[in-house]
This record gives sequence, C-alpha cells and structure tokens, in this order.
Amino acid sequence: MNLADALNLGCMCQTLSPDRLREQLETDPSLAGLTQQLAASHPHLFSDTAVFLDAGTRDALAATVSAIERVIALPAYQHYTLANAPAIARHAFGPSGVFMGYDFHMGADGPRLIEINTNAGGALLNAALARAHRACCDSMRGLFDTSTDLLHLDETFLAMFRAEWRAQRGEAPLRTVLIVDDAPDTQYLAPEFALARQLFLQHGITTAVADARELQWHDGALWHSALPAGQPVDLIYNRLTDFDLSDPSHAALREAYVAGGAVVTPHPRAHALFADKRNLITLGDDALLGSWGVSPQDRRILQAAIPRTVQVTQEQADALWARRRQLFFKPVAGYGAKAAYRGDKLTRRVWSDILAGDFVAQDLVPPSERLVEVNGQPQRLKLDLRAYTWLGQIQLLAARTWTGQTTNFRTPGGGFSPVVVLPSLEPAAPGIPSTPHSDNHVLTATP
Repeated sequence: MNLADALNLGCMCQTLSPDRLREQLETDPSLAGLTQQLAASHPHLFSDTAVFLDAGTRDALAATVSAIERVIALPAYQHYTLANAPAIARHAFGPSGVFMGYDFHMGADGPRLIEINTNAGGALLNAALARAHRACCDSMRGLFDTSTDLLHLDETFLAMFRAEWRAQRGEAPLRTVLIVDDAPDTQYLAPEFALARQLFLQHGITTAVADARELQWHDGALWHSALPAGQPVDLIYNRLTDFDLSDPSHAALREAYVAGGAVVTPHPRAHALFADKRNLITLGDDALLGSWGVSPQDRRILQAAIPRTVQVTQEQADALWARRRQLFFKPVAGYGAKAAYRGDKLTRRVWSDILAGDFVAQDLVPPSERLVEVNGQPQRLKLDLRAYTWLGQIQLLAARTWTGQTTNFRTPGGGFSPVVVLPSLEPAAPGIPSTPHSDNHVLTATP
C-alpha cells in the first residue's frame, strides 16, 4: 500500500473551510448567497475531506490521456469511428471541445479508465472547492506536491474558450457567449452555469444562461432573447445531453452548428470521437490499433488502462448473462451513470431492456475507497477520479465519493473532493513516466 492509499483509508481530517468556500464561490455581488443556497439545495455536493493521490498514479493518468488523444487524432481512427456516427459528427470546424472528462477507478494494478465524457460538469465548482480546502497534516506539509497551484485556473479556462473561438473564427472578437441547456435553472449543476457566466462577464464578454429550446436561427445568425437586442450568439457553451442535436426542440442550434453560424463547444464531433462508449472497444483492441501504426508504448498504456469492453448483442446474451457479476453495463450514449447497471444487481426485466437497447459491457473495476467522518463515525465511501482535460492536457483533477451502485451526490460525507498529489515512493510501471512532474500540466489542490 502506498502513502496515498494509507492516507485515504486512515486519515479522516476535514479540511474544507466554509468561509473560504464562500469567498471562492461568491466572487461577485451577483453571486451573493450562492454558498448558503448550495448548502440547502445541494447538501452533499461538496465533501469536507480531500482525496490523496501519489504522483506515479497521477502520471499514469496523464499518460493514458495523452495516448488516447494520439490515437483519436489518427485519420484511421477517425474514419473508422465516424463511419458509424451520426452525419452531423462529420463536420469539423476547428474547436476540439471544452471540458473533456476522463473518469477513472483506482484498480489493484493502477488507474483504469471507466469512461470519457464530453460536457463534463463540475470543473469550475471543483476549482473553487480545491482553493477552499485548508492544509491538513502540518507535519507532512513538506511531502505535498507544490509544483502547481489553482490561483489562475479560471483564467486558464477562459483562455481555453478563447482558443476554441479562434480555432473557428480566427482573430475576430468574441463578443457574446450563451451557456445553454434545457431548462437550465432546473439542472443539478445550474450553480456552475452562474460561475461560468460571471467568469465571461468579468472579462468583458456579454454572457447569458439560456434554454437551448428558445434559440432562433435566421438571417445567418443564432439569436436568443437573453442577449441584448441586436446581438447574435457568437459562441455556445453547450451543456446539453442531446449529443448529436437530433432533438427537434434543438433544431435552431443544429442548423446554426451545421452552417457554421455559431461556434459550439463541446459539439457532436467531439462526442462521437471521444464519448461514445463503443470507442472503449476500439481503444482496447490491440490488434486494430497495431494495424493503424499506434506505437507499442501507447498500446501497452491502453491495454493496462482500459478494462475489456464489448458490445451487448443477442448473439452474446447467454455468455454475458453468465458473466454478469463481473461486468458493468452502460448505454452507448449514456452519461451521468443514467441507465448504467452493475451486473450483480441485474434483474431479468432490466436485462431484457439492455438487450433491446444499445449497450456495452465492461469488465467491472471496483472503485477504491476513502475513509470519512459522518456524524462522528468513520465510514468508507467509494471514490473515482475525474481528469478535466483540453487538447490532451490535464487542467484539473477532482474526485467524487459516494455510496450506492453508481456515482451520486446523495451520500452524507460524500460529493466532490479535491485531489492532493503526493510524491511517488515507488517506480512507475513500464512505459509510464516516473518523474514527479509529467509533461502534462496538472493543476491540483496544494495545501
């Protein structure tokens, strides 16, 4: 057991400072009261306890992200993947897609990639949370990785959006941003929309949060009444889970995107290339990757990191049912653990639904655990790690802790947790960088 595992299972220190959290969330008078509102409406959004990670594991995460991004950049991969994707995904306007989320479980042999998500939520909330956690374990302060900090992460996020804009529009000024979802005020992470809006406003960009179903496409531009009269939408920060924009209520956004009339990020192409769960089958197919010229090192990294994943078909139904206790089932276009099932919890009725749907089966990788204090009592919670990335670079690591079959924000003592990276005390696995700082710029909570 490494030091990080020992701390996760033995240290119950609660390091979240409510006052500092309020300072980090309420950065403008328009956000006053947000912390109190979250405490009432989202009581289990933020954990009081940080999660520890050793630097070798951090580097393995970064190496996995980099290897996947190199494969996805290959013309052969894109041709193979887009052949089975909706036609809208074949449009390539330049942007790569903000806030890619790589979700990992910590397996016995290292981090295992569970899934990739495009419009991964929580980055702005997690940045504020990490800054609000106090240092713990003063006697160990010298062990913590202090190579990076979080002070300028919001500016990094803003620069990402500006770069997405320039990838499609060059040096034209970015004047308006619309943050869209269906009924955005009712979404669980709606508070993050407010943080994103304020970030853009602070830098002189007219911004609003709006319902995607109320957009209008005419005169070669995209419009919404939430913006001042006469100002069309320049850039859409897309939080929809209608990944291919096929819902008729999103027709205006779809038309604007296809026509290149607005910069949309993330977009259907990003979802098809990264987040379709069938891609895990492709990324784990060593022979196929070898035929495309993927390097032996990258193939070793992916074989170690990606649990075996297969398409659920009627032909394999009996074999999959027999192995169900070692499998996890997910819909191809799933998100947020919706309609995802542990095989050992399946009923025959649910199994029928899976066979009738479009699912993949993934080898089960049990999550690791974090010891927390709940009402004065120790309790072990499951945990996973999320790497928020852009262009293959990790911008932020965050953890989620919970109890139950799938990730949730209903667990006392659980929720988002900052990640504290410790130095690696053991050599990295073959093919994984062993230096304490990888080429990827990883921003983590530093006490």
